Amino acid sequence: MSIRLKIILVVLPLLIVTILLVGITSAFSARAGITRIAVEALGFKAQELQKYAQNQWDLLVANDLADDPDYVAVTRRSVQSYAATLVRSDSELIFAVDASGAFAMTTGDLGGVTEAEQRALADRASRSIEGWTAFELSGAERVGQAFVFEPFGWLVVVSDTAENFYAAVEEINVRTYIILGAALVAAVVLLMFFAGILTGPLARMVRTMLTITETNDLSQRVTVEYRDEIGAMARTFNKMLVKLESADQQIRGFALRAVIAQRNERKVRNIFQKYVPTDVISGIFDNPETALVGRDETLAILFTDIRSFTTLSEGFNPYDLVSYLNRYFEPLVDIIMDHGGIVDKYIGDALMAFFGAPKKRGDEEVQSVRAAVEMQQAIERVNRIHYDEGRPPFKTGIGVNYGQVIVGNIGSQKKMDYTIIGDPVNYGSRLEGLTKQYRQDIIISKSIFRKIKDHVPTRFLDFVQPKGKTTGQSIYTVAGELTDPQKQGWKVYHEGIRYFFGRRFDRAKGYFTKTLEYIPDDWLAREYIARCDRYIASPPPPTWNGVNIMTSK
Repeated sequence: MSIRLKIILVVLPLLIVTILLVGITSAFSARAGITRIAVEALGFKAQELQKYAQNQWDLLVANDLADDPDYVAVTRRSVQSYAATLVRSDSELIFAVDASGAFAMTTGDLGGVTEAEQRALADRASRSIEGWTAFELSGAERVGQAFVFEPFGWLVVVSDTAENFYAAVEEINVRTYIILGAALVAAVVLLMFFAGILTGPLARMVRTMLTITETNDLSQRVTVEYRDEIGAMARTFNKMLVKLESADQQIRGFALRAVIAQRNERKVRNIFQKYVPTDVISGIFDNPETALVGRDETLAILFTDIRSFTTLSEGFNPYDLVSYLNRYFEPLVDIIMDHGGIVDKYIGDALMAFFGAPKKRGDEEVQSVRAAVEMQQAIERVNRIHYDEGRPPFKTGIGVNYGQVIVGNIGSQKKMDYTIIGDPVNYGSRLEGLTKQYRQDIIISKSIFRKIKDHVPTRFLDFVQPKGKTTGQSIYTVAGELTDPQKQGWKVYHEGIRYFFGRRFDRAKGYFTKTLEYIPDDWLAREYIARCDRYIASPPPPTWNGVNIMTSK
């Protein structure tokens, strides 16, 4: 925005406001004055008519003729005739109504008076409301002065149409608006003219500056035209150019070194993003002094491991083994990252990941389980490729736990890992190890189950005490989607679990047997049928709590 335009935008509102205030004040003053005169004129007519009517009535009273209907009628006609002499224009109208709203006297044609208009006049007459009034009559807006003449029981109104009453006011308003518009146009023209005179030297100075910036020729100088503030600005700019010429080479050197530093930083980021999460790298660059600080966080931990990998690897040469592992890990890593997780480390054929750090999403538990389900689906796709190539498939177990751990860049100044440590990590590894024993693709802990049971189909597996633990823990498995037979089978199975841990093994066996009708190859149902048979033949002691104690990892 140019200085000329800024001057206009600053001064013009002041002029407009001033002119509008003067014009509007004048218009309102004129309107108020004319309105006051017009109101007084109607009021004067009303007073004169009221005096005349009162004088006529006083004559009747003085001559004891107030009870004579004929003389009263003559007096009313006399009042009507006098009222007609007060009318000065076709728009004026004097009339009288009684308490019922009927017109007792009028100086002109009333036209089509509506029932609503007549009711309003009747209401005013019945309440004897006097003074200035505005109303509708025959569909036209009218104003006037009203008074009550009690001897006749009349409400007399001396009125005029609102259009005629305010005609002079509207004429003054129109003239005022014309004057205001002309004044504003003249003010804008003069303002633009003088603003151009003031800003002309600045515009020429700007053109010179633009030439310098376009050509990068710091030897040019702006022309000093006046000995005022604008001239002082030009002289100061010329001095600045001298300084810039000497500093130009230094600035170019700084810029070159900054570009090189940025390129090096991008290279470092690109390299280490393959080993360390992007958020962690950004945190180290932004706050290197906090790089070694760990903190407590509640996270979801995921472990995967290829079962019998040692046996499988015997059929691969080292080159093929690395290639096949990369094919296996690549989709798993993509799935983990898509669900907001971080791959912590690779441990041979195993993978460890966690969800909820360094940034929390609020649904880490659900995302970790959904990632586990998608990972098993991805492994099936990889295995189909292996099958086409004549290679053995990978059978992978996944364990997921949820708990409080220490997370951060753990290590020393020379070597560190962004990782997590704590008992929930160890328990997550134990859950992955149980997948082989329970022949399940995924096993989750009770802490995960509580968070995801309303989002993902879950199935109770057992009440176990893993090696290294002193208490029993509930473990569960999950599925992406269930067929109708699976849904029914899982439902019946859970009824069997309820009876099993209630020591009613005969009833439990019946439910587990029925589970096989829906899921014929269900290993869990067969396992619990075998346990029921053992406990039916040899009941457990009273202290039995159903815990299955693990003796190996």
